[in-house]
Amino acid sequence: MFLSGTLLNAAAVLVGTTVGLIVAGRFSERLRESLTIGIGLFTLGIGASMALPVFSDPKAAVGDSLVVLSSVLVGVGIGEALGIQDWLEALGRWFELRLARRGQRPSRIAEAFVTTSLVFCVGPLTILGSLANGLTGDATLLATKSILDGVSSIAFAAALGPGVFLSTLTILVVQGGLAGVAFVARGVLDERTILVATAVGGTILLGMAVRLLELRPVRVANFLPGLLIAPIAIRLADLLRGLLG
Repeated sequence: MFLSGTLLNAAAVLVGTTVGLIVAGRFSERLRESLTIGIGLFTLGIGASMALPVFSDPKAAVGDSLVVLSSVLVGVGIGEALGIQDWLEALGRWFELRLARRGQRPSRIAEAFVTTSLVFCVGPLTILGSLANGLTGDATLLATKSILDGVSSIAFAAALGPGVFLSTLTILVVQGGLAGVAFVARGVLDERTILVATAVGGTILLGMAVRLLELRPVRVANFLPGLLIAPIAIRLADLLRGLLG
Protein backbone atom coordinates (compact mmCIF):
# COMPACT_ATOMS: atom_id res chain seq x y z
CA MET A 1 0.00 0.00 0.00
CA PHE A 2 1.62 3.27 -1.09
CA LEU A 3 0.15 5.23 1.86
CA SER A 4 1.26 2.82 4.61
CA GLY A 5 4.35 4.85 5.56
CA THR A 6 2.43 8.13 5.59
CA LEU A 7 -0.25 6.77 7.92
CA LEU A 8 2.42 5.37 10.24
CA ASN A 9 4.21 8.73 10.28
CA ALA A 10 1.03 10.64 11.15
CA ALA A 11 0.28 8.21 13.97
CA ALA A 12 3.81 8.59 15.38
CA VAL A 13 3.49 12.39 15.46
CA LEU A 14 0.13 12.15 17.20
CA VAL A 15 1.60 9.93 19.90
CA GLY A 16 4.76 12.02 20.27
CA THR A 17 2.81 15.27 20.51
CA THR A 18 0.56 13.79 23.19
CA VAL A 19 3.59 12.76 25.23
CA GLY A 20 5.17 16.18 24.75
CA LEU A 21 2.08 17.98 26.00
CA ILE A 22 1.93 15.73 29.06
CA VAL A 23 5.51 16.51 30.09
CA ALA A 24 5.43 20.17 28.98
CA GLY A 25 4.11 21.38 32.33
CA ARG A 26 7.36 20.32 33.96
CA PHE A 27 9.46 22.51 31.65
CA SER A 28 10.39 26.09 32.50
CA GLU A 29 10.09 28.85 29.89
CA ARG A 30 13.87 29.02 29.75
CA LEU A 31 14.07 25.32 28.95
CA ARG A 32 11.42 25.68 26.25
CA GLU A 33 13.46 28.44 24.64
CA SER A 34 16.54 26.24 24.75
CA LEU A 35 14.58 23.38 23.17
CA THR A 36 13.52 25.67 20.32
CA ILE A 37 17.14 26.72 19.76
CA GLY A 38 18.22 23.07 19.83
CA ILE A 39 15.59 22.20 17.23
CA GLY A 40 16.78 25.13 15.11
CA LEU A 41 20.39 23.93 15.22
CA PHE A 42 19.30 20.39 14.37
CA THR A 43 17.27 21.69 11.43
CA LEU A 44 20.31 23.69 10.28
CA GLY A 45 22.41 20.52 10.24
CA ILE A 46 19.80 18.50 8.38
CA GLY A 47 19.30 21.24 5.81
CA ALA A 48 23.03 21.55 5.17
CA SER A 49 23.42 17.77 4.79
CA MET A 50 20.65 17.78 2.19
CA ALA A 51 21.88 20.76 0.20
CA LEU A 52 25.63 20.07 0.07
CA PRO A 53 25.71 16.72 -1.81
CA VAL A 54 24.55 18.33 -5.05
CA PHE A 55 27.84 20.26 -5.06
CA SER A 56 30.05 17.24 -4.31
CA ASP A 57 28.24 14.08 -5.40
CA PRO A 58 29.79 12.66 -8.60
CA LYS A 59 26.30 11.68 -9.72
CA ALA A 60 25.33 15.35 -9.86
CA ALA A 61 25.79 16.84 -13.33
CA VAL A 62 27.72 20.02 -13.97
CA GLY A 63 25.34 22.93 -13.53
CA ASP A 64 22.97 21.14 -11.13
CA SER A 65 23.83 23.73 -8.47
CA LEU A 66 22.40 26.36 -10.81
CA VAL A 67 19.32 24.20 -11.24
CA VAL A 68 18.90 24.24 -7.45
CA LEU A 69 19.30 28.03 -7.39
CA SER A 70 16.84 28.59 -10.23
CA SER A 71 14.33 26.20 -8.64
CA VAL A 72 14.54 28.06 -5.33
CA LEU A 73 14.20 31.50 -6.94
CA VAL A 74 11.37 30.59 -9.29
CA GLY A 75 9.69 28.60 -6.53
CA VAL A 76 9.73 31.47 -4.04
CA GLY A 77 8.44 33.82 -6.75
CA ILE A 78 5.45 31.53 -7.21
CA GLY A 79 5.06 31.08 -3.46
CA GLU A 80 5.06 34.81 -2.81
CA ALA A 81 2.50 35.34 -5.59
CA LEU A 82 0.24 32.64 -4.14
CA GLY A 83 0.86 33.73 -0.53
CA ILE A 84 1.41 30.16 0.72
CA GLN A 85 2.90 31.31 4.03
CA ASP A 86 -0.07 33.63 4.62
CA TRP A 87 -2.50 30.80 3.90
CA LEU A 88 -0.77 28.44 6.34
CA GLU A 89 -0.60 31.08 9.06
CA ALA A 90 -4.24 32.01 8.48
CA LEU A 91 -5.20 28.35 8.87
CA GLY A 92 -3.20 28.18 12.09
CA ARG A 93 -4.91 31.32 13.41
CA TRP A 94 -8.30 29.83 12.51
CA PHE A 95 -7.50 26.86 14.73
CA GLU A 96 -6.34 29.27 17.45
CA LEU A 97 -9.70 31.05 17.38
CA ARG A 98 -11.58 27.76 17.48
CA LEU A 99 -9.64 26.68 20.56
CA ALA A 100 -10.09 30.08 22.20
CA ARG A 101 -13.88 29.80 21.81
CA ARG A 102 -13.76 26.50 23.64
CA GLY A 103 -11.89 28.07 26.53
CA GLN A 104 -8.53 26.52 25.68
CA ARG A 105 -5.28 28.44 25.61
CA PRO A 106 -4.41 29.16 21.95
CA SER A 107 -0.71 29.74 22.66
CA ARG A 108 1.52 29.57 19.54
CA ILE A 109 -0.86 27.33 17.58
CA ALA A 110 -0.09 28.96 14.23
CA GLU A 111 3.67 29.00 14.82
CA ALA A 112 3.70 25.35 15.91
CA PHE A 113 1.58 24.30 12.93
CA VAL A 114 3.70 26.09 10.31
CA THR A 115 7.05 25.15 11.88
CA THR A 116 6.40 21.45 12.35
CA SER A 117 4.60 21.12 9.02
CA LEU A 118 7.73 22.36 7.26
CA VAL A 119 10.24 20.41 9.36
CA PHE A 120 8.32 17.13 9.08
CA CYS A 121 7.54 17.48 5.38
CA VAL A 122 10.63 18.92 3.68
CA GLY A 123 13.38 16.58 4.91
CA PRO A 124 15.25 14.00 2.81
CA LEU A 125 13.34 11.07 4.29
CA THR A 126 10.07 12.77 3.32
CA ILE A 127 11.09 12.94 -0.32
CA LEU A 128 12.99 9.65 -0.59
CA GLY A 129 10.67 7.73 1.72
CA SER A 130 7.48 8.88 0.01
CA LEU A 131 8.92 8.11 -3.42
CA ALA A 132 10.05 4.64 -2.31
CA ASN A 133 6.67 3.95 -0.74
CA GLY A 134 4.89 5.05 -3.90
CA LEU A 135 7.22 3.37 -6.38
CA THR A 136 7.72 0.01 -4.68
CA GLY A 137 5.44 -0.07 -1.63
CA ASP A 138 8.51 -0.17 0.64
CA ALA A 139 7.79 1.84 3.81
CA THR A 140 11.18 1.27 5.49
CA LEU A 141 12.41 4.86 5.10
CA LEU A 142 9.12 6.35 6.26
CA ALA A 143 9.09 3.94 9.21
CA THR A 144 12.51 5.31 10.19
CA LYS A 145 11.22 8.85 9.69
CA SER A 146 8.20 8.03 11.85
CA ILE A 147 10.47 7.18 14.77
CA LEU A 148 12.49 10.37 14.32
CA ASP A 149 9.38 12.55 13.93
CA GLY A 150 7.71 10.90 16.89
CA VAL A 151 10.67 11.74 19.13
CA SER A 152 11.02 15.24 17.63
CA SER A 153 7.32 15.95 18.13
CA ILE A 154 7.77 15.42 21.88
CA ALA A 155 10.27 18.30 21.98
CA PHE A 156 8.21 20.41 19.58
CA ALA A 157 5.02 19.94 21.60
CA ALA A 158 6.81 20.73 24.86
CA ALA A 159 8.27 23.90 23.34
CA LEU A 160 5.46 25.11 21.05
CA GLY A 161 2.26 23.50 22.31
CA PRO A 162 -0.70 21.61 20.80
CA GLY A 163 -0.37 23.16 17.35
CA VAL A 164 2.02 20.31 16.56
CA PHE A 165 -1.04 18.05 16.26
CA LEU A 166 -2.06 19.95 13.13
CA SER A 167 1.13 18.96 11.32
CA THR A 168 -0.36 15.50 10.85
CA LEU A 169 -2.73 17.06 8.32
CA THR A 170 0.25 18.36 6.36
CA ILE A 171 1.98 14.98 6.59
CA LEU A 172 -1.07 13.25 5.15
CA VAL A 173 -1.39 15.76 2.30
CA VAL A 174 2.29 16.23 1.40
CA GLN A 175 3.68 12.73 1.94
CA GLY A 176 0.52 11.10 0.69
CA GLY A 177 0.63 13.36 -2.39
CA LEU A 178 4.29 12.56 -3.09
CA ALA A 179 3.67 8.83 -2.72
CA GLY A 180 0.63 9.09 -4.97
CA VAL A 181 2.56 10.98 -7.66
CA ALA A 182 5.38 8.44 -7.46
CA PHE A 183 2.88 5.60 -7.77
CA VAL A 184 1.41 7.16 -10.92
CA ALA A 185 4.72 8.40 -12.40
CA ARG A 186 6.78 5.23 -11.91
CA GLY A 187 9.65 5.12 -14.39
CA VAL A 188 9.79 8.90 -14.87
CA LEU A 189 11.69 9.93 -11.72
CA ASP A 190 15.44 9.23 -11.83
CA GLU A 191 18.14 9.42 -9.15
CA ARG A 192 19.49 12.78 -10.34
CA THR A 193 16.06 14.40 -10.16
CA ILE A 194 15.64 13.15 -6.60
CA LEU A 195 19.13 14.44 -5.69
CA VAL A 196 18.37 17.96 -6.93
CA ALA A 197 14.89 18.03 -5.37
CA THR A 198 16.46 16.95 -2.07
CA ALA A 199 18.99 19.81 -2.33
CA VAL A 200 16.14 22.27 -2.88
CA GLY A 201 14.43 20.82 0.19
CA GLY A 202 17.64 21.25 2.17
CA THR A 203 17.85 24.90 1.17
CA ILE A 204 14.28 25.39 2.38
CA LEU A 205 15.13 23.74 5.70
CA LEU A 206 18.09 26.12 6.11
CA GLY A 207 15.55 28.93 5.87
CA MET A 208 13.49 27.18 8.54
CA ALA A 209 16.55 27.02 10.80
CA VAL A 210 17.11 30.76 10.35
CA ARG A 211 13.50 31.33 11.39
CA LEU A 212 13.68 29.01 14.43
CA LEU A 213 16.89 30.67 15.61
CA GLU A 214 15.11 34.06 15.23
CA LEU A 215 17.84 35.40 12.96
CA ARG A 216 15.29 36.60 10.42
CA PRO A 217 11.53 35.99 9.91
CA VAL A 218 11.90 33.99 6.69
CA ARG A 219 8.58 33.16 4.93
CA VAL A 220 9.73 29.58 4.45
CA ALA A 221 6.48 28.12 3.15
CA ASN A 222 6.67 30.39 0.11
CA PHE A 223 9.76 28.48 -1.04
CA LEU A 224 7.91 25.14 -1.26
CA PRO A 225 6.98 25.42 -4.97
CA GLY A 226 10.70 25.04 -5.65
CA LEU A 227 10.31 21.32 -4.97
CA LEU A 228 7.92 21.08 -7.92
CA ILE A 229 10.04 23.35 -10.12
CA ALA A 230 13.21 21.25 -9.65
CA PRO A 231 12.27 18.33 -12.00
CA ILE A 232 11.14 20.81 -14.67
CA ALA A 233 14.33 22.86 -14.29
CA ILE A 234 16.47 19.75 -14.75
CA ARG A 235 14.74 18.86 -18.01
CA LEU A 236 15.10 22.44 -19.29
CA ALA A 237 18.78 22.48 -18.32
CA ASP A 238 19.38 19.22 -20.18
CA LEU A 239 17.53 20.57 -23.24
CA LEU A 240 19.58 23.78 -23.18
CA ARG A 241 22.79 21.82 -22.76
CA GLY A 242 21.89 19.70 -25.78
CA LEU A 243 21.12 22.72 -27.92
CA LEU A 244 24.41 24.35 -27.02
CA GLY A 245 26.29 21.16 -27.80
